[in-house]
Amino acid sequence: MKRMNGMASRLKGFSSGATLGGKVLHYRNKENIYKQGAPAYSLFYIQKGGVRLTTKTKHQPAAVTAILGVHDFFGELCLGGCPLRMSTAVALTASSIRTIQKTNMLQILRKKNATSNSLLAYLLSSVKNYRDHVTELLTSSSEQRLARVLLRLAYLDKRGSAVAEIPRISHQVLADMVGTTRQRVNLFMNRFRKRGFINYDGGMGLEVRQSLRKALRSR
Repeated sequence: MKRMNGMASRLKGFSSGATLGGKVLHYRNKENIYKQGAPAYSLFYIQKGGVRLTTKTKHQPAAVTAILGVHDFFGELCLGGCPLRMSTAVALTASSIRTIQKTNMLQILRKKNATSNSLLAYLLSSVKNYRDHVTELLTSSSEQRLARVLLRLAYLDKRGSAVAEIPRISHQVLADMVGTTRQRVNLFMNRFRKRGFINYDGGMGLEVRQSLRKALRSR
C-alpha cells in the first residue's frame, strides 16, 4: 500500500528551495525521474508539479506508494544508508525538481540551525505519517481512505484554506493508493461530487473542498 511520506508533511519555509542547494531539473508529464533498483546517491525536493512513486515486488504488479506535491521530499531513504532506489519515481505533470546530493544534505543536517531543524522535523513527521496510515488501513472504510488521500493531496487534512486544486489523478491510481477497485473509486468520487465535496474544473485539475472532511465521519 502507499507510503505517506510527504503527503501530510510539507517542508515550509523553503518556497524557492535555494537554501537546500543542488540543481533544479525540469521533467515532462509521465517522465521517469529514477527507476527502482537504481543507485541512490541523492534525494529530491519538489518545487513545482507532482510525483508518483510506485514499487514492484516479484510476481506482483507495481503498486502506488505515494503521490507527492510541492514542498515534498522523496528519495530520502538514501540518508539512512539505503544504496538502491526502493521505488520508481515518475512526474505526474510538468515538474521542477531540485536534486540534492546525499553528502550535501548530510552536511546541512549536521549544522544544527533553523534549516537542519526543519528538515529533521519533516523526516520525523514522515515516520508518524506512516504509522498513522497503517492505523487507517485497519480501521477505516475504503471511502474514508479515499477522502483522506484527497484531503492530503490538497493539504486540507488539517486547518487551512476552504478549497484547493490538485492535478487530476486517474481513478485507477487512486484505487491503487486506497486499496480498492477502480469501480468503487468511481462510485465514491461521484458521491463526493454530488455532495459538493469535490468538483472537476473542466481542465486538468480537481477542486477539493474542506467539507470533504465530513466523509471521514460517514459509516
